[in-house]
Amino acid sequence: MSDIAARIGPETPSRAILLILISMVCISVNDMLIKLLSGDYPLHQMVFVRSAIGLVITLVIVRVQGGWRLLRTETPVLHLIRAFLLVAANMLYFSALAVMPLGVATALFFVAPLFITLLAIPVLGETVGRHRITALLIGFAGVAVMAAPGTDWADVPRSALALPIAAAACYAGMQVMTRKLGAKSPAVAMATYVQSAFLVVSVLFFLSVGDGRFAERVDSESLVFLLRAWVWPAPADLWKFALMGVMVGVIGYSLAQAYRIGNPATVASYEYVALPMAIGFGWVVFGEVPTPVMVLGAALIAGAGIYVFARERRRGGRGPAADRPLRRG
Repeated sequence: MSDIAARIGPETPSRAILLILISMVCISVNDMLIKLLSGDYPLHQMVFVRSAIGLVITLVIVRVQGGWRLLRTETPVLHLIRAFLLVAANMLYFSALAVMPLGVATALFFVAPLFITLLAIPVLGETVGRHRITALLIGFAGVAVMAAPGTDWADVPRSALALPIAAAACYAGMQVMTRKLGAKSPAVAMATYVQSAFLVVSVLFFLSVGDGRFAERVDSESLVFLLRAWVWPAPADLWKFALMGVMVGVIGYSLAQAYRIGNPATVASYEYVALPMAIGFGWVVFGEVPTPVMVLGAALIAGAGIYVFARERRRGGRGPAADRPLRRG
């Protein structure tokens, strides 16, 4: 048994599954809150508040799990690149929430494991067999179904539909790069670096566009969401900002712990419960009634992703899609 395996102990599937389900609930609530607030506040303000609260929670966990020595790393540049790729993935995805149904954005983001499989060929030099190639084709067929002209969200610009797909590509690149370069820091340390990167980016946005002067020059709702001026939250919205921060802290710990004590391919397959939750939140909170096209496209994408994870589990979790959690931190 390796030193890492000895420290972690035996796999505990039921606890890992419970933790990943908690993570998916928190992620879905977080996405719903961001969409709910997207008409009144800039994205970088929300990112700053939630990351500041989330970082405090994460640092408490760092302290409890072993102290500040956990934050030492021999690969700071790798962590910097990894963190900012994840920041880009989040910013692109959250920008999409401002202009499209929550279920559509979530479903399109779930092409990430397919991108991971695709990138494994040139980056990791892995062989991808006919089963995973078939899954790739089915998953991207689901994307084509959801992005086809004439859908019930026809008022959403076609270019905006590329945002969650671009977010998935950034996320996949980050995961493949992490595996390629072999980051060895504890998960809680990596969460700390990521939350710190979110804070830095949001502060840079505030310093450069925080007065809102650029928002007046654009028509795109996604760009307005990025460039809108900072405003003090209304009293009725303060609890929403606070809840987002708590959600981020819970997500960071529960995701890391789920993948620490469970089989990655098994745990990752449960992340797809976020898809019906997103569709449900969209229906109940925003009146986004799920349509046959949405359900069909989401089913194709989710089915392809779950099949990829199932294949990795049969192969002992050796493939690229099984190495890391799928969802955003």
